[in-house]
Amino acid sequence: MKTAIFIFQFILFIYQSIQVLAGCECILTSPRKDGHVKQIEEMSAAATWQQILALDAKYNTIRVPSNPQFRTQYIRRRSQLLPEKNTSDPTIRKQYLKLRSQILTCRYGYIADQRAMVGGTSISENYEFAGVYFVFDQHSNAVTSVRFANDDKSKLACCSQDGTLSICQVHPPPAHVIFLLQGHTAGVTGFEWSLANDVIVSCSLDKTIRLWETQTGTCLRTVVDNTPSPVYSCTFQPLNNNMIVTGNQKGLVQVLNISTGIYCKDGLVKMSGKVLALTFDSSGKILWAGDDKGTIMSFLYDLATGYLNRGHKLVVCEARPITCLSARNWVSRQACDPSLLVNCAFDALTLFRITDKEGSLRYRKKFAISHRSLPIKSSFCPIMSFRMGACVVTGSEDCCVYVFDIENNRMNCVNKLQAHSSPVLDVCFNCDESLLASSDAL
Repeated sequence: MKTAIFIFQFILFIYQSIQVLAGCECILTSPRKDGHVKQIEEMSAAATWQQILALDAKYNTIRVPSNPQFRTQYIRRRSQLLPEKNTSDPTIRKQYLKLRSQILTCRYGYIADQRAMVGGTSISENYEFAGVYFVFDQHSNAVTSVRFANDDKSKLACCSQDGTLSICQVHPPPAHVIFLLQGHTAGVTGFEWSLANDVIVSCSLDKTIRLWETQTGTCLRTVVDNTPSPVYSCTFQPLNNNMIVTGNQKGLVQVLNISTGIYCKDGLVKMSGKVLALTFDSSGKILWAGDDKGTIMSFLYDLATGYLNRGHKLVVCEARPITCLSARNWVSRQACDPSLLVNCAFDALTLFRITDKEGSLRYRKKFAISHRSLPIKSSFCPIMSFRMGACVVTGSEDCCVYVFDIENNRMNCVNKLQAHSSPVLDVCFNCDESLLASSDAL
């Protein structure tokens, strides 16, 4: 069975999204020139079929409650058929949308919109769910990580336990796979885009780290782990993308010059368990590592030598794996302190405040999710500076995607998306938050 990567579309204050989803009728009434008429009609048709797919997704959880695999297959097939059965007359599709809504309401009853969970606040309006934009299913095993390219709305990469990575183009339609990156001989546990998006680094259970060129899909370099041991995490050094840091099964955090394939002599430290998660702060001077024993360790990184100096240790929950770490210098106008977002397998997403230059952490807030055993990941939402409040998004083992407002103490959950039929492992917004990608397990 193939796993799914869902691309959700949101109605935000991003003008392009609003134009496509809500403003096509107005544009159609006054096209600028004849050569644009066909393109605008296609935009209108695309917007309508996305609304149809969103309607199907909303009712999907109650359509066949005892068969989640069928639900995923149904949405996937609908996402394929709707664009294929396009019609030149946009009014036909709009009539179909209206009729289908009436039929589903009569059959299953009225289902409140997702945004009703928190009412009409500005944050909830910004994260109103608009529909399933596309479903990728090129991988045959769990998709462990999914990431949009840096400052790029349209390019997406993901990795899988089937031993491959893929680079996809999601916009403009139709969304498609550009490259399937083959070379690892075991499951790929993680990857990261370089700052310039020209290369991707990946790590695998096959005990190797690989560097891929994104323009051609070719493997530029393969480096065997120093011990050797299965590699569970990797990340670029933010200020010098020639350097990466890896974490392996034996608990070693290692600094590697990926350009030369040589490990730094002083860039090696030992943790108490498998190193499952790594992240730098934006300055590149503080590194945090999380292991399967529930421990987060901070390290000071020497930019000149790659030397790692131990900082502070924190046990989030003993013997519960730390599966994801995300650092942010500031989250919003209201939350200007540096923060670390942590997924730990004790049914919670936890937010910590970074209190000093050595990476010390102080507990701030916890959000309830379903997380006991799988490598669930989360991230900060990228748009911050002009919004009231601040949000994070996370996967969950209950097959849902959650968006939480970290500033709202009364009602944290902004949105809950239900389209997957298996646990959601990773989530990622593109840079303008018009699209959210989520990946699942088998």
